[in-house]
Amino acid sequence: MEFMDVVKERYSCKKYSEKMVDKDIINNILEAGRLAPTAKNLQEQKVYVLQSEEALAAVDKVTPCRYGARTVLAVAYDKNNVYTYPDGKRESGLEDATIIATHMILAAANFGVDSCWINNFKPDELIKELSLPENEDILMLMDLGYAAEEGKPLPNHFSRKPLEETVRWM
Repeated sequence: MEFMDVVKERYSCKKYSEKMVDKDIINNILEAGRLAPTAKNLQEQKVYVLQSEEALAAVDKVTPCRYGARTVLAVAYDKNNVYTYPDGKRESGLEDATIIATHMILAAANFGVDSCWINNFKPDELIKELSLPENEDILMLMDLGYAAEEGKPLPNHFSRKPLEETVRWM
């Protein structure tokens, strides 16, 4: 698929079918995240592929937003392996994990796999439920799967402001 088509067609799926995503496709999606740039190439990302009944039950405990997906990726980063910017006010963990997640969402769309970025969840509770290391923080969860018949884009999905309202040339 052409990149601009991927960007235009991708939407946040809110209803998934029972069909599982093939492991080879998931590995390609994960590879897209692995190839994403990170500050100073620290590669502090940790991606957890959640598919077991126990792992999905843990997700369901911390968010109402799994929407029936049979695979959920938890995108985390090692808080002890981040770049601190010169002003000392920001660290690279959140932005690097965001770039990685974005690469994976677009890769999923390219492979015909639907996804949804989930930030409506309780990260600390999920870390505890999954027994993840204390030095990690979870940025987001990503539903992965194939849309159910009724899993269509929200009505306002294709509504976008014109560039003139969001970009300023200086």
